[in-house]
Amino acid sequence: MVRSILVGAMILGAAIGAAPIASADPPYANCKAAHKDGRYDIPKGDPAYAPHLDRDNDGIACES
Repeated sequence: MVRSILVGAMILGAAIGAAPIASADPPYANCKAAHKDGRYDIPKGDPAYAPHLDRDNDGIACES
């Protein structure tokens, strides 16, 4: 019984640990929010891309 509880706890812990934790969801208000979420160099066509994030209008937002 103890073994089955431990196995269940390990599976639950792995499932929780596997899910990425995002600090914000696209579209981002600004590049600071995108960078906080680990997003850099967002290409046009990506759901996170927005024209207001692309300062030089080259199709890449929040450049690193």
